[in-house]
Amino acid sequence: MAFTQTGTPYYASPEIWRDEPYSSKADMWSFGCLVYEMAAFRPPFEASDIEQLYKKIKKGKYDAVPGEYSAELSEVIAICLNKKVEKRLSAEELLSLPIFIRKCA
Repeated sequence: MAFTQTGTPYYASPEIWRDEPYSSKADMWSFGCLVYEMAAFRPPFEASDIEQLYKKIKKGKYDAVPGEYSAELSEVIAICLNKKVEKRLSAEELLSLPIFIRKCA
């Protein structure tokens, strides 16, 4: 478990914002933010100041990705951006999802 904060606040997981110990699942949150931004051309959580950003990330609510993307992509993002760390998949678990197995086979 790590305790230090690094990186952009836009991609920081809720547990990092709360100054709690975190695991590699915080990286899965960041991955979800990155995938979302590549699809929507903006981060999933935006705010005019750091306090509002924290509140949005804590709630874990974000707009749906644009409709031209598959439901599977939305599901991958939702799995990564689950505010409950215990429900977020590890990288290994994520890569075992059917979407990745089909696309990589």
